[in-house]
Amino acid sequence: MSVEGRELGWDDSIKQDSQNFDPIPEGDYNVTIEKYDRSRSKGEGKLPPCNMAVVYFIVHADREITIRENYILHSSLEWKLSELFRGVGLKKEGEELRMDWNALPGKTARAKIGVKPGIKDPSKKFNYIEKLYPKDSDKPAFTPGRF
Repeated sequence: MSVEGRELGWDDSIKQDSQNFDPIPEGDYNVTIEKYDRSRSKGEGKLPPCNMAVVYFIVHADREITIRENYILHSSLEWKLSELFRGVGLKKEGEELRMDWNALPGKTARAKIGVKPGIKDPSKKFNYIEKLYPKDSDKPAFTPGRF
């Protein structure tokens, strides 16, 4: 993926104040996990502060976008962790799995992408991963080149 533009010098002038990122339409898309970062959640609602994986998904649409999703490592959210590992084919339904985070980068999946309003500015819309389909389901799996 190439980015349009040019490298700026340390003494160059700048003018552009913001960039408008329009979300892609809701729907099913092929995704690739670019990377993940280890982090901590600050704890919200009934959840205490916990380990958290920040996973970066590249969504293959008419243009590629990156969606960042937080996966909080708490037993009440084990279903979401299972969905992630099933979506990329590292876990089967009902199977116990030791989470191997380093195996995620480069893995592909099929995802339902949604659109939600921003928290600070509800007029801005953002994409998010609504659901990752299990690789072993009847939903169409990732097919390279089919967007």
